[in-house]
Amino acid sequence: MGSLGSRVMCDNIPGLVSRQRQLCRQHPTAMQAIGAGIQDWISECQHQFRTRRWNCNTTARDHNLFGRLLLRDSREVAFVHAISSAGMVHSLARACSRGELESCSCDPTKTGSSRDHRGAFHWGGCSDHAQHAVRFSQAFVDAKERKGRDGRALMNLHNNRAGRKAVTRFLSLECKCHGVSGSCSVRTCWLAMADFRRTGDHLRRRYNGAVQVAVNQDGTGFTVAHVHSNQPSKNDLVYFEDSPDYCVQDHDSGSMGTGGRVCNRTSRGVDGCEVMCCGRGYDTSRVSRTAKCECKFHWCCAVRCRDCRTQVDVHTCKDVTVAAPSHNVINDVTDAQVTR
Repeated sequence: MGSLGSRVMCDNIPGLVSRQRQLCRQHPTAMQAIGAGIQDWISECQHQFRTRRWNCNTTARDHNLFGRLLLRDSREVAFVHAISSAGMVHSLARACSRGELESCSCDPTKTGSSRDHRGAFHWGGCSDHAQHAVRFSQAFVDAKERKGRDGRALMNLHNNRAGRKAVTRFLSLECKCHGVSGSCSVRTCWLAMADFRRTGDHLRRRYNGAVQVAVNQDGTGFTVAHVHSNQPSKNDLVYFEDSPDYCVQDHDSGSMGTGGRVCNRTSRGVDGCEVMCCGRGYDTSRVSRTAKCECKFHWCCAVRCRDCRTQVDVHTCKDVTVAAPSHNVINDVTDAQVTR
């Protein structure tokens, strides 16, 4: 992409501050790698919250990926900042290793010999250059928050950093053995990032244990909001405000509501119909599904199965505008018609 093309692209990304536009123009291929990875971390967010009232919905009409949710200082906002920052690091490091960026490639510090608990090994292959990705992500993502320097900026900076640290904690040593008859007398090793699911799982646990805080008197850090809470570490997520219940659609709070969401009728947890539907009741639709069954192995190299159709009940929350009846209505529909 030429300088003119990168300027046009960067000038048309809404919501960037001047430092971010400058970095965008200077590193257009990095921005393309980030853009290509956005859907990955949105999908991971949606996976982690697929059974919760807030399921990481995005709104296409809003310049902000997660709509007006980010106007609040809730623990959901903390998670969004962390997963986005982590996703950017992951996307950039992988792009470096694939040779897609001019500014980086494999980690140049991983050369020569080293040791681990199994003994000596030689650095080889292509180690993911996570530190380069962390530095660029920090410069780009944190630029907007450093411009503000208010309480919310401190919260976002903290959660951005927690997201970046979550990626690097799962760098692991991968090795290839060399030697007579696989004796592994010589090893060639490299550092590789784990699948992004491990980062998502880790950040979801941090979300569950997020610490509610307030800005301290000198405006440079946090004090815990509850006397029985510990001071948050650099790995913890922090938030200021309690979350809305996300039961009904509310543009001001970023809630999409739970009307039409699939729920589990037999569960007593957060995915159960009583909790998911906020006591409004649910509809039950009978769905026809096709799955492979009665599979048999045929010599030498084939497995043959039948297509079996089964009828299952799918339960979906009633919308707030529909009064909950004394019984649930059962409709026969196809799988594609179920509202999720």
